[in-house]
Amino acid sequence: MELSRRKLFKIAGISAIGLNAKPVLSVFADVHGQTRTPDTKKDHDALTAKQWGLVIDTRKLKTSKDVEPLIEACHKIHNVPELKNERHEIKWIWDEPYQHAFPTKENKYLDDRVKNVPFPVLCNHCEDPPCVRVCPTNATFKRDDGIVLMDFHRCIGCRFCMAACPYGSRSFNFRDPRPFIAETNKKFPTRMKGVVEKCNYCAERLAVGQMPACVEASNGALIFGDLEDPNSEVRKVLKKNYTIRRKQGLGTGPSVYYIV
Repeated sequence: MELSRRKLFKIAGISAIGLNAKPVLSVFADVHGQTRTPDTKKDHDALTAKQWGLVIDTRKLKTSKDVEPLIEACHKIHNVPELKNERHEIKWIWDEPYQHAFPTKENKYLDDRVKNVPFPVLCNHCEDPPCVRVCPTNATFKRDDGIVLMDFHRCIGCRFCMAACPYGSRSFNFRDPRPFIAETNKKFPTRMKGVVEKCNYCAERLAVGQMPACVEASNGALIFGDLEDPNSEVRKVLKKNYTIRRKQGLGTGPSVYYIV
């Protein structure tokens, strides 16, 4: 169905405003339920980095049941709804088989363990995120520490970011998600119909000195830290182990590494 001229001009106007506007939120809620802006000083206990990165040791994740605690921890604190309709499913972190997670690294003689292990996948918080470039309202933006965030209030539901993301890491709320949240976490905002969402590297937890929920629930399978700090745990792990990244050839610079 064609857009009316009035609606078309409205969308164009919103987009033009968004090109010059700064995102409203960098961290959505602190422990006191207050919002933070990108320039607001973080909690004195905040965890900081020049470039946050994540290493996933797939050797410690043998079945999908090993990944379930990671998903549950993430989805529970971020008010991710449980929708039965797969077309409406909202996912911040989930698992995929090797051939789906790494379609550009196909190998017919792949080791059976790697072929059958579940690979947790999420937003890659890219160095050069295409989702940020295409967003007409700056609803999705990248912080100085490498975290790619969503400002839910600015999202107009155009889904350009979903089309631009080569990792399928974003979900769209085709319906109001709130009735499908089993237990609402009041420290993190709920979303509404027509809004895109994704993993945020637990920016709201980092701001108060806590590690990402999936990392805490992983029993050592996930290592999180500053990629620019040679003395960080994440750098030490990368130095000792061979790792791969998803669709690295696209030049997006994903910050999630996998030990296979």
